[in-house]
Amino acid sequence: MTDVGIPPLQVGAQAPTRDFGPLTTRMFARYAGASGDFNPMHYDDTLARSAGYPSVFSQGMHSAALLASYAVDWLGAHNVRRFRVRFEEQVWPGDVLTCSGEVTAVEQRADGRLVTADLMATRSDGGVAIRASCDFLLPT
Repeated sequence: MTDVGIPPLQVGAQAPTRDFGPLTTRMFARYAGASGDFNPMHYDDTLARSAGYPSVFSQGMHSAALLASYAVDWLGAHNVRRFRVRFEEQVWPGDVLTCSGEVTAVEQRADGRLVTADLMATRSDGGVAIRASCDFLLPT
């Protein structure tokens, strides 16, 4: 299988940014249904406010899924070998997540090129919602 559209990558190469959003409570509720994460803090505004939050907020794994989607659109789902995330800030209704990625290492191996990249999803206000590190094995 060839990876059409993936240029030869080197350390420092950056993926084009991509925006997701503005995110909505409906998106959080739909993700709850798809994932089975029915914590009402993600879709019941009254309950979230009574717990001291300004509103409902996105599931961390919802943000991770958006960042993973960005990564596989860049380097190919069938090439993923590792995807590790770190959650940093909550994501609120109305936020737009801007995803970015940069190649941090390229290793030539017998079975292809192992590309390591750092990824980030930044909230509308500039705060970092989630960071990720990933490995993709690209054919040579």
